[in-house]
Amino acid sequence: MNGPVLCVVGHDATMVYDALHSAVSATMGDLDPLIALQDFTAKDVTTSSGDSIIAKVIEALNTPPFLVERRVIVVRDAQSLLADEVAELLAWISSPVPDIVLVLAVVGAKSHKLVKASSEVIDANVGSRSSERVSFVESKLQQYEINVDARAARAIASKVGDDVARVDALARTLQAIYGTTSINMDKIEPYLGDLGDVPEWDLTDALDSGDSAKSIEVARRMLDSKGRAALQIVNMLQRHYLRMARLEGSAARGGEDAALLLGIGTFPAGKALAMSQRLGATRIATAVHWITEADGALKGAVSYGGKDLNSDMDVTELTVIEVLVARLARMTSGARRS
Repeated sequence: MNGPVLCVVGHDATMVYDALHSAVSATMGDLDPLIALQDFTAKDVTTSSGDSIIAKVIEALNTPPFLVERRVIVVRDAQSLLADEVAELLAWISSPVPDIVLVLAVVGAKSHKLVKASSEVIDANVGSRSSERVSFVESKLQQYEINVDARAARAIASKVGDDVARVDALARTLQAIYGTTSINMDKIEPYLGDLGDVPEWDLTDALDSGDSAKSIEVARRMLDSKGRAALQIVNMLQRHYLRMARLEGSAARGGEDAALLLGIGTFPAGKALAMSQRLGATRIATAVHWITEADGALKGAVSYGGKDLNSDMDVTELTVIEVLVARLARMTSGARRS
């Protein structure tokens, strides 16, 4: 460790506590947890006596080690602490007791005061790009000393998609069954479970690039994974193109101007501005019209049959979504050529 305070932070609670488990194990080393470890959860707002949990945390932090070289104090769900409780922890952090290590878990943003005050921060978030998900899977398999062939990490990342919180549990299962024995995807497959969802920008990026095949592939994946219903995909696309509509003809000249107008981050706002300029008013209006038609179709205007007996997928939903994204991608591709 680089100092007396370690913080694990991320937006997914499962990911945070998987990372916390590893961080605490590394911090403890060979210490006896019965003597060296105290573990608190901030969501346990009161004890049986009615006292705030922070009183016990501060007492633990101010108790020097006995019979061990250091003591480790863990506070889970630290984002739930009240402002005055955070202030007490910050006061201790500014003047820590020697040989005491404070390990915090924050489910939320890195802008939290406790995260900023920590000596070391472990970011439990995983990037949205496919390569970043593959890298995460590779590191998790290495952490548990699982010996896999070259394609396994890519295949696992593809299967779990955006649901990377499942990877730690999968790795533990594989380690318990196979240890360090070399295994291939055939042995991993039975433990992977259902398809995980993928982030919405996988679809919008494919559409913005004019790639019809990729757009259909991602949309089908969303439906296959059960992560989104067809109407949710339509609503997502409506939001995407209405942002372009708001920017088309506006005074926005860059990402910052667009971000102020849309109330979103500079990067996605800049992308929306570039697409609005590329497509123009007529194409954007056409896209919104097609999306509105698809919304009506999914709400009962058309029917292409019931569920497919082999895939358990609603044929109407699949057809409407595939036709919609193919149209949108083809329109963008045409705009790039014109």
